[in-house]
Amino acid sequence: MMIYKIFRQNEWAALKQDGQTKGAPVDVADGYVHFSTAEQARETAAKWFTGETGLVLLACDVDKMEADITWEPSRGGALFPHLYRELRLSDVVWDKPLPVSPQTHPDSHIFPEDMV
Repeated sequence: MMIYKIFRQNEWAALKQDGQTKGAPVDVADGYVHFSTAEQARETAAKWFTGETGLVLLACDVDKMEADITWEPSRGGALFPHLYRELRLSDVVWDKPLPVSPQTHPDSHIFPEDMV
């Protein structure tokens, strides 16, 4: 199963350069790296990244990180995956741009069709 992390370009660049990260400022403040499932990612983007450009969507295999993932309730009691260690570049299966939709919904993002 894939889980997803939305990063800004500078956060993604830092992960690629350093090979690991404590995450975005919200992750550092909370003490874990926030992830979303495929079903939760669009809502996460709408809640925290509305209209923001230059985003990157990372996919990570939850099975490879299972020992360090805790599923905890968040919005509406839904369980969200939280990583209780640094995110490593080796955890990332793929990365894709997460552009803003210019026509239909200018504040929403266009997610990859093959997201599972």
